[in-house]
Amino acid sequence: MASTLSCASTTLLLLLTLFLFSLFYNLTFNHDQLLTFTNKNKTIHTAITTATLPLMTSNVLNTIIYDTTPPKVYLHYSFLSTSSMHQNTTQISNHLFDAKKTIKKKKKKKNNRLERIECDLAKARVAIHQAIVSKSFKSDEKQSFVPRGSIYRNPYAFHQSHIEMVKRFKVWSYKEGERPIFHTGRMNGVYSIEGQFIEEIESEKSPFRAKHPEEAHTFFLPISVAHIIKFIYTPIIYPSDYNRDRLCRLMTDYVGVVANKYPFWNASHGADHFMLSCHDWAPEISHEKPKLFQYFIRVLCNANISEGFQPKRDVSLPEINLRSTLSPPDLGQVPQNRTILAFFVGRLHGYIRKILFQEWKDKDNDIQVHETLRRGQNYTKLMGKSKYCLCPSGYEVASPRVVEAINAGCVPVIICDSYSLPFSDVLDWSKFTIQIRPSKIPKLKSILSAIPNEKYLKLHNQVSQVKRHFVLNRPAQPFDVTHMVLHSIWLRRLNVKIGHLNS
Repeated sequence: MASTLSCASTTLLLLLTLFLFSLFYNLTFNHDQLLTFTNKNKTIHTAITTATLPLMTSNVLNTIIYDTTPPKVYLHYSFLSTSSMHQNTTQISNHLFDAKKTIKKKKKKKNNRLERIECDLAKARVAIHQAIVSKSFKSDEKQSFVPRGSIYRNPYAFHQSHIEMVKRFKVWSYKEGERPIFHTGRMNGVYSIEGQFIEEIESEKSPFRAKHPEEAHTFFLPISVAHIIKFIYTPIIYPSDYNRDRLCRLMTDYVGVVANKYPFWNASHGADHFMLSCHDWAPEISHEKPKLFQYFIRVLCNANISEGFQPKRDVSLPEINLRSTLSPPDLGQVPQNRTILAFFVGRLHGYIRKILFQEWKDKDNDIQVHETLRRGQNYTKLMGKSKYCLCPSGYEVASPRVVEAINAGCVPVIICDSYSLPFSDVLDWSKFTIQIRPSKIPKLKSILSAIPNEKYLKLHNQVSQVKRHFVLNRPAQPFDVTHMVLHSIWLRRLNVKIGHLNS
């Protein structure tokens, strides 16, 4: 009998405790909102929400602004142990009261950070709007370069936005993770911009590096997809080794780690977080958990709209093939000395290059298309002697030849499908490139020959103007390619308004 009464008393206290928790906090944990991941053989549950973000009508530089409503605060402490359940109701209420005060303090701290960040971004939006209306700029610093001309969609908006970015923008690179998968990347070759950007943004000398996460506008996940392939996937022996599950799981686990340790991912649903990669597998990091990465910013070379790239959320990254130096030698000739109509040298991969090779490979002196160069020929010199440089997509839409052509003063002829070109928020690519559909490849010679010399000279001049935006400097310089990449991320952060935490 006594045992029965004791059991009933324990059950009553347990029910009362659960009722008080519900009364004080009104907590609701949705199973779909929990991410389970494994870290050092421990199963950890992290509240990572996937709630829908409503759209807003206002915009900055013609891109959509999202009004994000963050998730409810989840408890940072465990439920009371079974032994504490035997305490009296007053003791339990004291536990709950103290916990409630802790939650309020944390929530107030988060609100203060969000208010400060959003206020800073609001000031930047106002300054950009005023620049558009007044067709001028305001800056406390002397400007070494003033963007003007038709290559810009709105030079006044771009210039003021860049001024505001340099003045305000801070990026926090998460410290979690070990080399070589994290905090480093390829420094040469076609994936080099990945390593160069990671090293630049994590440098203590970078003006964009946040000293503390609380002051950051965006949060960088310093993962190298190229190094994941090199150190985790290599060697690839069987077809099953190409499965992207390890890549997706590593990315998901890393998000789980930082979301469990810091409040920033949950506060924005990942809308102010980004990763950067030039590897063609990189877009697939979000395929396994699409809801988790629904608002996450992916900075990608493989910016293929037909494969899920979203230009208003994601950022198109120019592919740069770094060799021995950051900048290639300037071997570009003046227009009158460019005797080759169009030029391309590269491997055969992808259906577009297959069409190009079938029509033009080693067949014409004006449209010079080769798979390899003859001994003694110089690739950069040949680009410098060409009016137009063909930039066909391969297996992926991006090609390093776009940047190579611009650096050589050669008008890029972009032949692709579904490619979201880099920096299209501010640059009008129609002013300094020729864009041709793959179906028009057989007519290449007639199309390019029909362009009047006056129009070609204008295109050549505008290629020279845009060149500064595709040059890689270390440390980064205003308006160079690193600044342009950061500006693209800055714009997407400007276009996301993170609301206050729910009570």
